[in-house]
Amino acid sequence: MAVEFRSADVHNSDDYPTVAAVKHMSEVLNQRSGGKYKIKVFNKSALGTEKETLDQLKIGALEMNRVNISSLNSICPKSLVPTMPFLFHSVAHMRKVLDGPIGEEILKGCESQGMVGLAFYDSGSRSIYAKKAVRTPADSKGLKIRVQQSELWVAIASAIGANATPMPTSEIYTALKTGLIDAAENNIPSYAGFKHYEAVKVYSLTEHSMAPEMLLMSKLVWDKLSKADQDLFRAAAKESVSFQRQRWDEQEAKDKALVQKAGSQIVTDVDKAAFKAAMAPVYARFINTPDLQRLVKAVQDTP
Repeated sequence: MAVEFRSADVHNSDDYPTVAAVKHMSEVLNQRSGGKYKIKVFNKSALGTEKETLDQLKIGALEMNRVNISSLNSICPKSLVPTMPFLFHSVAHMRKVLDGPIGEEILKGCESQGMVGLAFYDSGSRSIYAKKAVRTPADSKGLKIRVQQSELWVAIASAIGANATPMPTSEIYTALKTGLIDAAENNIPSYAGFKHYEAVKVYSLTEHSMAPEMLLMSKLVWDKLSKADQDLFRAAAKESVSFQRQRWDEQEAKDKALVQKAGSQIVTDVDKAAFKAAMAPVYARFINTPDLQRLVKAVQDTP
């Protein structure tokens, strides 16, 4: 009988790239362990919100968890680094950094909190969508923009002169439709999947954040595995990364075509340098220790 580990995810679609990737990891693990281990994915928030499942993970009540790295910022300080705005200058740069020693250091940064980081998954680049184009920070001045419920995201919006409006994802569609907010920011698959393109038709490629997803395992569960089995889990997790990235790239292209067909305008002539310059106070406030500053510099110095 295989030992079945449970893995949590909040995404609704059974085919969402992160959900599919952990299922792929299970197949690889099951095959290489000779049927000893497999993973069952509980998506659609079946085991709770990201915060609730992280609490379960720490005490060993849940074996594995896939979360957006932003939800780890207050728990594992090093996770702040890849969440910072305009840190990566391209998807290729982000992947190179996260696949290397900097990524490994950030993954290990949660172990003292009872969680073992296994892998990073892509979550695309986040951009601003509104009823008008946002090409410069001046265009965002006074815009009521929905942000994630975190101090960092409020600070990012404030730095470009927008009025940050934190709210859960589930409330965005109605808020955009009724004019409670003027804009929101997310990746194209979310803009498409939550049907926000029905409410606002201009998606400006600010690409201000490429914060990844993170796959974690409970340290209490991890420590009970033999070294050989730990190596199996790490190898299967790494293999699921290339699978997830391919799925992500396909999903992004498909959804970009979908929103454009529905009448959305994708604005590409964005002054990213001006947006990046506006983020200086955000970095000063959040990258506030020598260790975090060292890591940020190491990312920026990676060609």
